[in-house]
Amino acid sequence: MRNFEHINATTVSEATSILAQGDAEVIAGGTELLNRLKCFIFPESPGTIVNIKTVPELYGIEEAGGMLKIGALATLTEISKSSTVQANYSALAEAARKVGTPELRNMGTIAGNICQPVQCWYYWSEHNNFNCLRKNPSGVCQALLGDNRYHSIFGAVNGCVAVNVSDTAPALIALDAKVVTSKRTIGIEEFFAVNGAFSTDLDDDEIVTEIQVPTPSAGAKSAFRKFAIRKAIDFPIVNCAVMIDGTSARICLNGVHNNPYRATAAEEVIAGQTINESNAEDAGEAAVADASALPDNKYMIQVAKTLVKRTILDCA
Repeated sequence: MRNFEHINATTVSEATSILAQGDAEVIAGGTELLNRLKCFIFPESPGTIVNIKTVPELYGIEEAGGMLKIGALATLTEISKSSTVQANYSALAEAARKVGTPELRNMGTIAGNICQPVQCWYYWSEHNNFNCLRKNPSGVCQALLGDNRYHSIFGAVNGCVAVNVSDTAPALIALDAKVVTSKRTIGIEEFFAVNGAFSTDLDDDEIVTEIQVPTPSAGAKSAFRKFAIRKAIDFPIVNCAVMIDGTSARICLNGVHNNPYRATAAEEVIAGQTINESNAEDAGEAAVADASALPDNKYMIQVAKTLVKRTILDCA
């Protein structure tokens, strides 16, 4: 690992002012960043690491003012075990519980989970072995002609078919959350974007400070499911979150596209309907109607269709 300066920030403004000087990145749980640095994933490494675990205002989970407020540094373990989250935001509690191993959940934060880069073995190859399009504008998407077993079934974004694999992201989208940053408040769907090597709309000197989730109405139900090769450790091949609130429904898939994929066609099938096996299956079909497999990942379409159906039935 290359040498870097490590600075403990005590306020959000101190952290962002250091980031604004350039050649710096933020660290919280560090489960993604440290792996990226020690394996030389990027062509260059930052000269400064800004630790925000020393910023008190970024912690906490509370329900107030008609919403759930989660500090950026709340760990996935804390979220999954919170009685408040379990009671009213069950899709999020289950999604947090499904991330990685207990050790990773104890270290990993909600902000880190939604800010993680895409997954693709060419992108993550040690010593930046491949001329990846996401890290080099003159590069190419190696997965298009290479091994694409776990890549996008909904086409490329700017030529890239790598996928977002956050488990909490689809749950937050289903729950219609907002992301509060050091600069603004962003709707969760607008938060995700192809941004060079990264997967959010954050500026280089901007950090997540809080997640806000509106309290669902009485009777609303949400659920989350994940399909992976192993039940622990693995990133999802496909995951799905659903919220049904009165006559409306929100459905989101992840692991299937560069950004979390809102399945609006599936939502239209079940909106206002009494959920049953038949319309849940129809919604699954609608969710993948626009899917187009790469040479090695046709199976993902069936997985996504089935997950949508089963997650909807979990909300019945």
